[in-house]
Amino acid sequence: MKCRICGSKAIISLRRHNTSFCHVHFNEFFLKQVEKAIKKYSMFSRDEEILVCVSGGKDSLALWDALNKLNYKTKGFYIHLGIEDYSEESLEKVETFAEKNHLPFIVKRLGTGKTIPELSKKSGRKKCSVCGIVKRYFFNKIPYEENIDVVATGHNMDDEASRLLGNILKWDLTRLSKHEPVLKAEGMMLKRKVKPLMRLTDYEIATYALANGIDYIQRECPMSKGATSIYYKNVLNRLEEKSPGTKQYFYHQFLKNIHIFQDVATRADQIKRCNICGMESFSEICSYCRLMEKISEG
Repeated sequence: MKCRICGSKAIISLRRHNTSFCHVHFNEFFLKQVEKAIKKYSMFSRDEEILVCVSGGKDSLALWDALNKLNYKTKGFYIHLGIEDYSEESLEKVETFAEKNHLPFIVKRLGTGKTIPELSKKSGRKKCSVCGIVKRYFFNKIPYEENIDVVATGHNMDDEASRLLGNILKWDLTRLSKHEPVLKAEGMMLKRKVKPLMRLTDYEIATYALANGIDYIQRECPMSKGATSIYYKNVLNRLEEKSPGTKQYFYHQFLKNIHIFQDVATRADQIKRCNICGMESFSEICSYCRLMEKISEG
């Protein structure tokens, strides 16, 4: 297998593009895809500081690495969720990457009694559901406190295509209407959120991380076992195997036609201030504070 551009030994074959690349030209391809997503959807400029939400996994660290190489101004943000030894190992990967590349980062620890396993047990809610509430809350709160206008996450094409499939199967019009690579800022506190890896797959990101010596946590989060998103990914992978480019076509054609869903799904609620924490929300008490109230009552 040879690189399509220079003829040297290739490190990756991309069936959906009917091509293969060596290390150098794959890096060029990867960074070009990130830059293309940023520019096409006007995600941010080089004058803005980007808060990169890092988990210690391949996606978020590869994103941080790519934005750094593309000369964007970034700051990492890690939430220590208190998940067994997984959270400590993940944090070590983030610290190692940041120190190696001389990049600033923030760590938010949930504290005793407020870790994801504890919150799940006390509230009776599923761990993944609790984790989502906590992450969304701090993905708004921390950039507001740090005066950063852009929040970038490592969601890739596989993530977005599988989430899209799940929402279509449920015909969740509200979620479909907001299934974009850029969520605009709302109110005074809710910051713009972007997904610069939306043009790249799991496989391509893993290859990039390996080729560039990015040390990431390779085991899955112990709380993700049985998640429906994994099942949807497996279904799409089987389709992709039979017909390369299926995931890309499925997701990108949806984005071309997302206005159909935006026309029928409108948000009736107005932005409010949470009566407890003061953060902006679409209800009198935000989801995070409702969760905290529930565990305090228990």
